[in-house]
Amino acid sequence: MSDPSVFIIDDDPSARRGLTRLVRAAGMNAESFASAGEFLASAKLDGPGCIVLDVRMPGMTGPELQEELGRSDYCMPIIFISAHGDVPTAAESMKRGAVNFLTKPVDGDDLQEAIHEALARDAENRAQRAERGSVQERIKKLSPREREVMTYVIAGMLNKQIAGELGISEETVKIHRGRVMHKLGIGSVPELVRLCEKAGIDPADRPSR
Repeated sequence: MSDPSVFIIDDDPSARRGLTRLVRAAGMNAESFASAGEFLASAKLDGPGCIVLDVRMPGMTGPELQEELGRSDYCMPIIFISAHGDVPTAAESMKRGAVNFLTKPVDGDDLQEAIHEALARDAENRAQRAERGSVQERIKKLSPREREVMTYVIAGMLNKQIAGELGISEETVKIHRGRVMHKLGIGSVPELVRLCEKAGIDPADRPSR
């Protein structure tokens, strides 16, 4: 994987240059963009790194870009910057997951600290995403019936109850349950529950009958 980059989005040329210098002086990669649209067109939406984002820009604003990126499967951590000290905007951006909100002129040490926090969060998010993808691939190997049994098991139902729900014998449930455990490489129901949580499978989503 390539080294992480700091993506600076600010319509003010002098601010972009200053932020870029600060980031590169700290030994980190930096790429700058004059607008949210320019960044979106760059196809760098899923690269490792974080975004340093101005709040008020012509066209799409910083919060609007945050909202747009939030609709995608994955969004890099965002650090907002603003010369306006817009407290309500700061509160809302943090609520939506922003790492930090800094006021201009940005202090170099504060920026570096925020970037390191954002990159650490990005690395953690990517590790979790990779693990989730791996688990989901393993679950895809289950047959439809095995998947169905699995959803009842993680909901806490006993073999007899599952058999009644599915209209099959309790012995057949045991066989499917054993195959689920074998294919997923686990040995207990708590392990199965944790695995399904990582895959984003909710016990409440089991088939209704």
